[in-house]
Amino acid sequence: MKIISYNVNGIRAAMKKGLLEWLQQADPDVLLIQETKAMRDQVDLQAIDDAGYPHHYWYSAQKKGYSGVAVLSKHEPHHVEYGTGIDYMDNEGRNLRLDFEDFSVMSMYLPSGTNIARLEHKLQYMADFQEYIDHLKRDTPKLVIGGDYNICHEAIDIHDPVRNKNVSGFLPVEREWIGNFIDSGFIDSFRHFNKEPHNYTWWSYRANARANNKGWRIDYNMVAQPLQENLKRAVILPEAHHSDHCPHLVELNFD
Repeated sequence: MKIISYNVNGIRAAMKKGLLEWLQQADPDVLLIQETKAMRDQVDLQAIDDAGYPHHYWYSAQKKGYSGVAVLSKHEPHHVEYGTGIDYMDNEGRNLRLDFEDFSVMSMYLPSGTNIARLEHKLQYMADFQEYIDHLKRDTPKLVIGGDYNICHEAIDIHDPVRNKNVSGFLPVEREWIGNFIDSGFIDSFRHFNKEPHNYTWWSYRANARANNKGWRIDYNMVAQPLQENLKRAVILPEAHHSDHCPHLVELNFD
């Protein structure tokens, strides 16, 4: 079971840049999308069907052109959960879960902390999301949460940890939270297989950052511990250029 997560920074713009053609080549079973920036009726759904993903689900923000998550799947889930039931999260369209026979998968878009007010919002989301997941895992233990966490965990995950130590996305409180989140029963699937530096999933559009690989690893496929024996591989796919992020893949084996 191949799962790819991808912050596309606008689904319509990414489709114009060849997203669906890339998707057919990458051929995941499930694509988790963040930052759709679109309502369902604004997207060419027939093109997605034609690309081989007849089961697609959308959870948009109330504010048009903002946030939003989606999941595209080759396989029909037996349940779809829209949101978390926490109003301020759900108003921004940040969580969408599909339950399959062997596991569940969630597309998650954690807020950024671009100013003091948004940082406070992000910290509240982090705390409430941890509590929500702690409860969810009791009934849904085999869970993959793929998405844009907007946090670099360790110094190895950011190109300049010294200069960025006071920047949201690499603040001590954020790094502590994601460490605790992993310790609560998750595996950072990429680091499970790859301990090497200079592996990033997001680059600023400024100063030729992507060409110089001056990036941040802020996107993760977090795999719950009960699925550890099913982990087959996890890779970052930086050759895909439809966004300021790149996709990242985790593969699970249920044979």
